[in-house]
Amino acid sequence: MKEPSIEVGLVLDAEGTTVKLEGDFVDAEGKVIGAGEHRVLPAGETIRYGGTQTKKLCWSPTRLDNCRFSLETTIGVQFHWQQQEVQTFAGAIRFVAAGNRLTVINLVPLETYLTSVICSEMSATSPADLVKAHSVVSRSWLLAQCAARMCGNKDTNVPAPEGEELIRWYDREGHVSFDVCADDHCQRYHGTGRIRTGTAFDAIGVTRGQVLSYDGEVCDARYAKACGGVTEDFRTAWSDEEVPYLVPFVDGPDPAMPDPPITGEMAFRQFLAARPDAYCNCRDDAILDEVLTSFDRQTDDFFRWQVRLGADAVTALVQSKLGLDLGRVIALQPVERGLSGRLVRLRIVGERGSRIIGKELEIRRALSPSHLYSSAFAVDCEGPVERPDVFVLNGAGWGHGVGLCQIGAAVMAARGIGYQEILRHYYPGTTLERVYE
Repeated sequence: MKEPSIEVGLVLDAEGTTVKLEGDFVDAEGKVIGAGEHRVLPAGETIRYGGTQTKKLCWSPTRLDNCRFSLETTIGVQFHWQQQEVQTFAGAIRFVAAGNRLTVINLVPLETYLTSVICSEMSATSPADLVKAHSVVSRSWLLAQCAARMCGNKDTNVPAPEGEELIRWYDREGHVSFDVCADDHCQRYHGTGRIRTGTAFDAIGVTRGQVLSYDGEVCDARYAKACGGVTEDFRTAWSDEEVPYLVPFVDGPDPAMPDPPITGEMAFRQFLAARPDAYCNCRDDAILDEVLTSFDRQTDDFFRWQVRLGADAVTALVQSKLGLDLGRVIALQPVERGLSGRLVRLRIVGERGSRIIGKELEIRRALSPSHLYSSAFAVDCEGPVERPDVFVLNGAGWGHGVGLCQIGAAVMAARGIGYQEILRHYYPGTTLERVYE
């Protein structure tokens, strides 16, 4: 197997974009597209730029090592850190127009893409063994997604039948024209600007071509920012299928930590209050400064957190996010928890009706203008019992909690634990192998 080329969606469903080329590029006919700014616009199903109109447009660098392009992108879409950034990328650039909207796609060698991913998901100054472990994980996940796309296996935003329950999960949603997007929905890919150290290049180079495999197949190696002390089962976040290496376990050396399942309300509340000595229960500013990106570093309550929501705010969120008019919300009732305590199903009770929603991302999305940190939360109320004024969510962790805990792995690496041991810890029963040189 040769190193693959990856197609990454950079800008999606846009009215147009301005691309700045650094160095010469050529189109499919060999015409040179010179350095400088170029405005590209959709025109129905065609693309307009520089006085020309075409159905297909792709610009390739004349030299991969020193030709770059820059454009404005949105990062952290719908999350609490959403912002606009001008980012710079290597590789070729392809434009696709549909319905008078524009999609911009980057065609790039996998290892070049991966170097940016690792320095976008975590800081380029992270310990070498974290970078190595994350490289293997991100490479494995990517190749698994590409294989699924080749097979036409698209498992995304699948709602349950209409009725009392509204169950959805989100996986590779909308990715028809490319392999993966450049944001948190898939993996962060923020261009070459975040690659600031030779250490990252060297550490990624050590693992070139390495993936995790299980039963002869490349692993769908999921990961999240902070598990909160116990990792979660694949089925809590996505489809109801067993993935043997994505299972819940205690993520830390504290012998007093409770083993999963933590599915009962009393057990979960005790777990929340205990603040166990998990790997991601890190309050060492030196480690966090070293491993987190600047915008992630702004979040410091990732292990245990609290959100207070007025009843009117919850009512408005339920209507705007879910399209449900249940009347004033009077109760949020846990129905089912995953093995780490994350909510899989939550009943929202209003004065005019109720609805059960899930899975974890839908719950996080429904109760926040952006997203809650996780669905591992307990609900308390303030005000009259029958008609509360405020809902208080006390929670744990940041993200879905499945697979590698990024902050936990960072702490392990900072303590001198090697990348192979980190991988064995988070993906039990898997094998490390090299699929290309």
